[in-house]
Amino acid sequence: MQKTIFVIDDNDINLSVAKESLKDQYRVMTMPSAAKMFALMEKIVPDMILLDIEMPEMNGFEALRIIKSNKIYSDIPVIFLTGMTDADVEARGFQLGVIDYVAKPFSAPVLRNRIKTHLDIDDIIRERTSQLHEKTEQLEKLQNSMVFVLADMIENRDKETGGHVERTSAYIKILIDAMVERGVYAEELCIYHLDMLCSSARLHDVGKICIPDAILNKPGKLTDEEFNIMKTHAAEGKRIIDQIVSRTGYTMEFLTNAKLFAGYHHERWDGKGYPHRLDRLNIPLQGRIMAIVDVYDALVSERPYKKPFTADEAMKIIIDSAGEMFDPIIVDVLNGIKEQFKTVQCKK
Repeated sequence: MQKTIFVIDDNDINLSVAKESLKDQYRVMTMPSAAKMFALMEKIVPDMILLDIEMPEMNGFEALRIIKSNKIYSDIPVIFLTGMTDADVEARGFQLGVIDYVAKPFSAPVLRNRIKTHLDIDDIIRERTSQLHEKTEQLEKLQNSMVFVLADMIENRDKETGGHVERTSAYIKILIDAMVERGVYAEELCIYHLDMLCSSARLHDVGKICIPDAILNKPGKLTDEEFNIMKTHAAEGKRIIDQIVSRTGYTMEFLTNAKLFAGYHHERWDGKGYPHRLDRLNIPLQGRIMAIVDVYDALVSERPYKKPFTADEAMKIIIDSAGEMFDPIIVDVLNGIKEQFKTVQCKK
C-alpha cells in the first residue's frame, strides 16, 4: 500500500513540483495552507508531512506545534520545506520536533531520497515499538496471572474473608476513578498507570502468609496477644515485596505500589495506626485509599463474631471517622459515590 504524503505550501509551483516528483512512489495530497491540512487530517492521517515554513495566517512553526501537541498526530514525521538557511531557524524547528529540512527550490532526487530515508527509519521505529508493546503486554499478563494466583492463595487460607480481594479491587477502581475525575490528589495519581495501580492493590494482604492458621482462622475474637501477631501482616507484606525487589533487582511500579498498599493500609490519619504510626500525608496515598476500602468491606461483611452492617451504616461509620482514622478528602470523594459501592456489595 502506498504511503500518503501531505505537501503544504502556499506556492502553487512548489506544490506541482513536489507532486510530480513523488506521485509514482507515494499517494501525494497537496494543500495551500495549514488550515486546509488540519481539516483533511480529520479524515486522513498521513504517513509524512512536508511543511512550508513561511505561509500566511499560520506559519510552519505554529502548525508543527499543533501537530506535536496532538496525541493522534504527534508521531507523524514532519519535514520543513524552506528557502531559509538561518541556523537559528533550523534549531527552532528541531526543538519543536521536525525531523529534517529540504531547501527550496528542491531537486526531485534529493526530495525522494530524504523522504525514503525517513520513512524507512519511521517503519523501523514503529516495528520495534510494536514489538516492545507486545512484550510489555505479555509481561503484564504474566504479572496479573501471578498476582491473581498469589492473592487467591492468601484468601483461601483466610476462611473468614471470602471474596475480600475481589471486592476491595472493585472498590479501589471505583474510588480511584472518582478521585481522578474530581482532581483529588491529581499530582500523585497522574504519575501512575491506573490499571496497574488497581491491580497491585490485590496484594495488600500478602503478609497474611506469615500469620499462623490458628490465628488467621480463629472463629471468635482474637486475644490481645493474637491481635498483635495479626497486626504484623502489614510489616510482613512490605518485607515480602522488598525481598522480591531485592532478589530480582527490579524496582517496578507495580511492586512499589503493592508494597505501599501492603505496608501502610492499617495506618491512621491521626497517627494511631500500625505498624509505623504515621499520620496525615506522611501515610502513602496507597495506604490512605486502602485503609478506607479495607474497613468498608470488613464492616459490610459477615463474621462469626458480628453481623454485617448495611452499606449506609458502614458509610456513616467511615464518614464519622474522617479526620481521625481516614483521610477526610478521600472520604469526601467516597461519600459522593456510595451508591456505586453498593453495586459491588450486591454481587457478594
